[in-house]
Amino acid sequence: MRSARDPGAGAADPAIVRIAEEGLLVPGVPVLVMYSGGRDSTCLLHACMTIAGAVTAFHVNYGLRAEADADERHCAETCERLGVELSVHRPQPPPQSGNLQAWAREVRYGEAASEARTRRAILAVGHTADDQVETIVYRLISSPARRAVLGMRPRDGELVRPLLSLTRAETTAYCERHGLVWRDDATNDGDAYVRNRIRNELLPLIRELHPAAEQNLLTLAARLRDEGDVLDALVDSELDGGDRIALERLRRLPLSLSRLILQRLADGALGRPAPGTARRAEEILSLSNHAALDLPHGVRAVVRKGVVGFTPTPPLGVRRAARAGDGRPQ
Repeated sequence: MRSARDPGAGAADPAIVRIAEEGLLVPGVPVLVMYSGGRDSTCLLHACMTIAGAVTAFHVNYGLRAEADADERHCAETCERLGVELSVHRPQPPPQSGNLQAWAREVRYGEAASEARTRRAILAVGHTADDQVETIVYRLISSPARRAVLGMRPRDGELVRPLLSLTRAETTAYCERHGLVWRDDATNDGDAYVRNRIRNELLPLIRELHPAAEQNLLTLAARLRDEGDVLDALVDSELDGGDRIALERLRRLPLSLSRLILQRLADGALGRPAPGTARRAEEILSLSNHAALDLPHGVRAVVRKGVVGFTPTPPLGVRRAARAGDGRPQ
């Protein structure tokens, strides 16, 4: 196994120059790196050391694969050679039913964000341009929302994605240049998950149809994110810092803007995305001045005295009791 070189020697690396130009990593600002041991997160770890200096690696061992403990040992050995502190989390077994990938993602990001706050660090993840394309394609085929074509932002609050301008081939080359060793996840080659099929079957076909297809998707997403900032400003202007809006005002606005406002309010009420709210805009706009409408993903549109806002959907028992108590729509 090759030894990693001194991270300071990578300062003139062309990939480091591009990452530094993004401005997401700042010298001296602590960074918690989500580190799986794969090539992308290994590249990210080394790049963060080179640019920021103050780095901690964060690894989650779910214990669900035969290779999980070997992956953890690899991460520990790499961090020891690099002189990086490693924080390992071993969550409780997942629920017997439900989406395993969604559970793993929720655990990974939830625990990483909590530790980053404790350390007063930004949280860095190793998403690349390839991941961006896969995300856009997946969302396009699974959701009709505007969010589908926006892709991932370089920064979401305290979470940063410094590698979004690099391809997977470039992170591989970076690791090879700096003598960094990584481990590949064998499950990425299977077809059990939709994302794997997009990566291994759909994208190669798209490249055959047009060699610039992936870059065109990335360019489109970047432009739409810029335009999205303009739309967000319009929503901000209408809401003026509030968490509700007069129903009559919404009805006078263009439907496209009303959809954006309603989606923003629903997301804010849940503290996370509430997919599908915008598609129900016309139903919400047709509500009376005292009404409620339960929407997907645990959010409820509530109109009181002609003003619409959103709340998390109450438990079923609470809803039944409320209906019995006053006869109003709940």
